Amino acid sequence: MATFTHRDFYQQLLQGCMIPTAQQGLEQIWLLLLICLACRLLWRLPLPSYAKHLSTVGGGFYALHHFFQLQMVWVVLLSLLCYLVLFLCRHSAHRGVFLSITILIYLLIGEMHMVDTVTWHKMRGAQMIVAMKAVSLGFDLDRGELLAVPSPVEFMGYIYFVGTAIFGPWSRFHSYLQAVESRALSLPWLRKVSRSLLLSVICLLVSTCVAPYLFSYFIPLYGYRQLRKRKRKARWLRAYESAISFHFSSYFVGFLSEATATLAGAGFTEEKDNLKWDLTVSRPLNVELPRSMVEVVTSWNLPMSSWLNSYVFKNSLQLGTFSAVIVTYAASALLHGLSFHLAAVLLSLGFITYVEHVLRKRLSVIFDACLLSKRCPPGCPHRHNTNLWVRLLNLLFGTLAVFHLAYLGSLFDIDADDTVEEQGYGMSYTIYKWSELSWASHWVTFGCWVFYRLIG
Repeated sequence: MATFTHRDFYQQLLQGCMIPTAQQGLEQIWLLLLICLACRLLWRLPLPSYAKHLSTVGGGFYALHHFFQLQMVWVVLLSLLCYLVLFLCRHSAHRGVFLSITILIYLLIGEMHMVDTVTWHKMRGAQMIVAMKAVSLGFDLDRGELLAVPSPVEFMGYIYFVGTAIFGPWSRFHSYLQAVESRALSLPWLRKVSRSLLLSVICLLVSTCVAPYLFSYFIPLYGYRQLRKRKRKARWLRAYESAISFHFSSYFVGFLSEATATLAGAGFTEEKDNLKWDLTVSRPLNVELPRSMVEVVTSWNLPMSSWLNSYVFKNSLQLGTFSAVIVTYAASALLHGLSFHLAAVLLSLGFITYVEHVLRKRLSVIFDACLLSKRCPPGCPHRHNTNLWVRLLNLLFGTLAVFHLAYLGSLFDIDADDTVEEQGYGMSYTIYKWSELSWASHWVTFGCWVFYRLIG
């Protein structure tokens, strides 16, 4: 497409990329949407509770088979193993810990190539949801938030809830029970599903058809030939394109998970008689125009951020704040799969967010200003909050966050071969990509840490 005129390019982009991509995306998900709607309508009938749980198990099984065929056996095996451990430890006060250890061993065995690599990576997302649900259930039982161990049919209904079994998001057991009880069909419910589905398709198109040509056509900072000549600048622009493509592919999954979960009847809050369909998985604007890397991490996937905070970070705080941060990102890396590039990105994120947090906290104390990683609430005690220099400093940190995102996103190369993506990027690839960018983000983070120690 790079040799076309702009008019020919946009015409080819529409006919050769956007329309086929949208069609293929909808062809992949229409059956899942239909199953979610069928379960939602079925639960409106006056059926006994066990029948509703069995129906969601059946719907979840059918959806898993549609997407993964016989490879779904690894998800089923993990769910059975989790319930076996939960049953055997039903009188223990450490069910969450036992489930976490069991899942850790299971995932490590799979990651050690006991299972075909490509097959294992295809199942990663579904296994992640099973693991998060089982661990949260175990810790909720330990904390007394759930009074009794769910029956097998309730547990499997929760695990295979059709609205979240494929794309997520993670939700608590209580949310699943509310979904099975089924609220009345309404216009706000339909509007939420339609909006999330539309946004997911738009994000898919941006990831596939817009991001690869962002700086050569859509924002032509240089001519295409000039871009190739200025190699250093081209590397950073290409890194940003790769980051944008990866970001929007993640938003696509996030908005799609909103659509499927809401369509199946989950994802609402109740305030007296007011029912709000307000499930939010990600906040793209907070990622693309961030205040801080801390805001990026929390806005990337809100349910997963909540899960990591509730069941990993808080349980690890006794080790110290820094250690808890590293343990949290290590747990996230394990859930996402032990490919080297993912582990490198997530652990780098851990160091970046920690250094940014402590530095901005120190600066906010020194200047008595709203410079924290998270926005101060209205009426905060800081003396300086809306001053121009405060805004400029926050803008500087936000720009630095975009710089880190481009650097980390460079590993998710949009030109990479599909086979390489399925099997995972290796150490040599990660080192090569970051060496091209002179390890800039790591050096900047180290410099920020040194500055933090000097002003302490």
